[in-house]
Amino acid sequence: MHFAPDAEDALQFAVVLCNTVPTASRSGEDELATPAQLVALMHENQYSGRIDGDEAELRQVHETRDRLRRAWTMERDAAVAEVNAMLADAHASPYLMRHDGFDWHLHATSLDAPLAERIRVEVALALVDVIRSNENDRLRSCAAFDCDGLVLDLSRNGSKRFCSVRCGNRMNMVAFRARQEADEAHAR
Repeated sequence: MHFAPDAEDALQFAVVLCNTVPTASRSGEDELATPAQLVALMHENQYSGRIDGDEAELRQVHETRDRLRRAWTMERDAAVAEVNAMLADAHASPYLMRHDGFDWHLHATSLDAPLAERIRVEVALALVDVIRSNENDRLRSCAAFDCDGLVLDLSRNGSKRFCSVRCGNRMNMVAFRARQEADEAHAR
């Protein structure tokens, strides 16, 4: 399943943002702990518009990250209510825009709106596509027992289970070792 390019970009960014929490990050630490880390993340992901880079903005983005993490795995009808609330809270008014080398894409807030609000609205607009396409099962949590990462499954057959190759390899190794132990126990 493929969504509009700007929707896919917003969903992929949501995964990047949400997987900065300690239970999902590579480091095991909050990878969005400082305003400098937030600014770097926004620049790495070519986020346009206002970025204040202060503690207040960081707190707001943390709240948005938590809200998006909850919305990601909601069942469809609950997700509708959450998406509608995010759009209503921001008084979102969708419009097409082309800027910074990007082709026409959807915005629903001004580029000078607070960063956390813009993130919520852009992801909410992408979730509208997911919900309308009845593809909520493409949004899931990592299948690794020790990871809380989010997964966006854009594969053709909808089979992506892990948030990263690292988690997939780790779980494959765990399964391999369990099979080896079972074989050794059976051989005795």
